[in-house]
Amino acid sequence: MSLGRFHALIRTHHITSRKKVAALRKAADHFSVFAMLRVGGSPGIMYCKGSEDGVRGWVAAVHRLRYKDFRVISPPEPVGTLSALAEDKPGLVEVADVNDFAAAMDQRALSSWWKAAMEWS
Repeated sequence: MSLGRFHALIRTHHITSRKKVAALRKAADHFSVFAMLRVGGSPGIMYCKGSEDGVRGWVAAVHRLRYKDFRVISPPEPVGTLSALAEDKPGLVEVADVNDFAAAMDQRALSSWWKAAMEWS
């Protein structure tokens, strides 16, 4: 049971442009999704969770920003039961370190899912 929640994972070369991050924040608000970005150096990682339409819309907004080495490594799909129960308010969160991103994914019971998508498992 997914509780109607979907999620997606995107990898880019890096996320450094504050103008693009502002556009992603605005898109997260517009589509009422939770988005988490690993900003700074390489790799750039983006996670999004929300309604199916919201996640698909947010992924399309990211694609329009033309990030270098943009790859949807896990396309929008239903969230597993445990991670669907994690309450993430709509909006955008930035983390500066891959370890912080990993810890946040672990808190959402998504550690093995995102590592497999990143080809790190």
